[in-house]
Amino acid sequence: MSLIKRRQPPPDNALTLPDDATFNFAMLLPGRASSTHTQRAYFRWVDQYLVDIAGMQPTEGRARVMRMHNLPVNVLLNSISAQQLRAWLGQLVKAGNGKQGITQAKAAITTLASLLSEAELLDDYTSSSLKNVHPPKAEDGQRPGRWLSTEQIKLLIASSKAIATSDNQELRNHVITSVLCTMALRRDELANARWGDLSMQNNRVVLKVHGKGRKTATIDVPRATMTLLMRWGNAVEPIARTPDPKSFLVRRIWKGGKISKGPVTPDGIWFIVSEAARVAGIGHVAPHDLRRSVAGALEEAGTPIEKISRLLRHSNVAVTERYLSRLPKRNEGGVLMSEILGLEPSAEPDWSDE
Repeated sequence: MSLIKRRQPPPDNALTLPDDATFNFAMLLPGRASSTHTQRAYFRWVDQYLVDIAGMQPTEGRARVMRMHNLPVNVLLNSISAQQLRAWLGQLVKAGNGKQGITQAKAAITTLASLLSEAELLDDYTSSSLKNVHPPKAEDGQRPGRWLSTEQIKLLIASSKAIATSDNQELRNHVITSVLCTMALRRDELANARWGDLSMQNNRVVLKVHGKGRKTATIDVPRATMTLLMRWGNAVEPIARTPDPKSFLVRRIWKGGKISKGPVTPDGIWFIVSEAARVAGIGHVAPHDLRRSVAGALEEAGTPIEKISRLLRHSNVAVTERYLSRLPKRNEGGVLMSEILGLEPSAEPDWSDE
């Protein structure tokens, strides 16, 4: 697979590229970013850069991956410069992106420029100048995200079933939200899980999870979730005792309700969670908010931090402590003072718009 694709023979002048020349960013990126999570993030930022700076249409899922395999060279050369990168990062700050996101966005574009330079498609001066761009100051750390209550989690799970248009889709959605809301998987981990990752260990059903940095861990599967998985497995392979161990655990559903052999993509899982939250009336919720909510609920329930850390698959307890410290803690001093002063109403206020 070549870096530059041409539908016509190359011209006599080697410095002149045809209008349809493309650059395979997806093929080269693993040499710079081995983590699939980082690669997906870089794809997202490059896609947004091309939308904001070059006026291209946004893509997602498989369409975005295909775009990263076939980035238009001439568009890239006209869009990548220190001035344009600086202006774009400023737009991201104004849009509310945090320091970590801004840093990652810059890294995605500078990595793309560096690979273009190595392929002798972009001059070294332009590539180097991007690294000297200092983005505007943004808020430190990650966005706080959401921390759902147990009641909100139950509502989301119920709504994931309500948004389905077929029995198979309802069961599949229930499996997805059940796993996310109990086992704290990342959406990539769930999308890549296979039936063969399920096994019995010491009379317990466990799931082998393939996490960040090629790390693996086993997580106990709750009985209720395993019951759902057994029902889902019967829907996937009605005749066989269990689905093919190499096949994907959660799959796409065709419009008629037929189960596809292809997996649900991470973007597909994001859509299911987001749409279920909208129907549940609990605002915007992303899959990682569910992982955050599991950690918060376990901490509030008095679960030892060692067990929470093991479930989240952090490298050590210190990482988990930092993770939990970022959760939006209760800060009820003002409420308590209001109660001391006797200012609190006897009945709950009506927060509805009506």
